Amino acid sequence: MIGRIQGLLIENKAPDLLIDVQGVGYELQAPLSTAFALPGLGDSVTLHTHMVVREDAQLLYGFATRGERTLFRTLIKINGVGPKLALAILSGMETSRFVQLIHDQDPGALVKIPGVGKKTAERLIVEMKDKLNALGSAGSLLITPLEAHANSFALLNAQQDAESALIALGYKPAQAAKAVTTVSTDGMTSEAIIRAALKAL
Repeated sequence: MIGRIQGLLIENKAPDLLIDVQGVGYELQAPLSTAFALPGLGDSVTLHTHMVVREDAQLLYGFATRGERTLFRTLIKINGVGPKLALAILSGMETSRFVQLIHDQDPGALVKIPGVGKKTAERLIVEMKDKLNALGSAGSLLITPLEAHANSFALLNAQQDAESALIALGYKPAQAAKAVTTVSTDGMTSEAIIRAALKAL
């Protein structure tokens, strides 16, 4: 299993990443919090990884911190939560916010994440609370990703990038486009647009 990867960032089309490791390009998927914390293209990056092996594919997921990876691994152990939904949860809010919602037993905020219905939200609250307590939720899970470089997405169209990320999170193209147009995007980074759009959805 691959637990860590270090190389040059070749593509960052959140949530899809491509990292060159001594001439071999590794395709990964990462939560938006990680994707927007990465440096510019061509720079060296190090990610904590989780590998999923299926009959039809070998999938690699990357995270800026061990805390994010720990939360991801905990989430996919919940019945009905796969890697795609776990990424959507991590992308939809900060890890500290998610942990707080679990402790507050607030399913209303969780159902705003695409793919999380009422039953899934209730299941998350019941099962995650015990798992977080066992992990010591005030520890590594609250570590935030690396601070983003100011020019990480200087060469990208922020609105288009935001729409693509929302679609990757499970929203329909029309929903994503409408949400982005409701946000005043002047001078905003892709990450800021996405977070504002998620609130508008």
